[in-house]
Amino acid sequence: MSSTAVTAHHKITRPNAVAVGTIVWLSSELMFFAALFAIYFTTRGVQGPTIWSESTHFLNIPFAAINTTVLVLSSVTCQFGVFAAERFQNHKTGKMYQINKWGMREWFALTFIMGAFFVAGQIYEYAALVEEGMTLSSTAYGSVFYVATGFHGLHVTGGLIAFLIVIVRVSKARRFTSAQATTAIVVSYYWHFVDVVWIALFSAIYLIK
Repeated sequence: MSSTAVTAHHKITRPNAVAVGTIVWLSSELMFFAALFAIYFTTRGVQGPTIWSESTHFLNIPFAAINTTVLVLSSVTCQFGVFAAERFQNHKTGKMYQINKWGMREWFALTFIMGAFFVAGQIYEYAALVEEGMTLSSTAYGSVFYVATGFHGLHVTGGLIAFLIVIVRVSKARRFTSAQATTAIVVSYYWHFVDVVWIALFSAIYLIK
């Protein structure tokens, strides 16, 4: 590896204004979701276990678990994309089936597909729950369920848009720069954040009875 590449690598792995700013912004987002958790558990305490037990039986936990697994695994594919970005490999160097030779674009594209699968699964779940009579205004549980999971779904959608922007920008660029690598890393911070938040939401809503 040339000295220029080594220098560029160090530049993108050091803390910078963009990365630090993103972490600060994610901290504020964490406070937002903390407020949603507080609303959820407060409402649960006020309404009592009866309404909760009557409402939670509508949830399809096996389906939600599969959807959750896909989202969690998307964090793994996203990180592989980051590793590729850090070594300045923006696209594959072999055949498509040779995943060990994939670059950032291929890993991010797979992450996008998995994230889109999660959002589609969430929409499907909403449709099924509405058919069962659980709507936003039907019960207090329905209200906090749709608000909490809905806001998270919007955050996931925002991450998907970010992946598209990164992929398109890199595809159109003549060369892969350290600035583009930094952007990819920052997007990964956001994606890992929404994954961790969903694990907490899934545990609180689907597993804690």
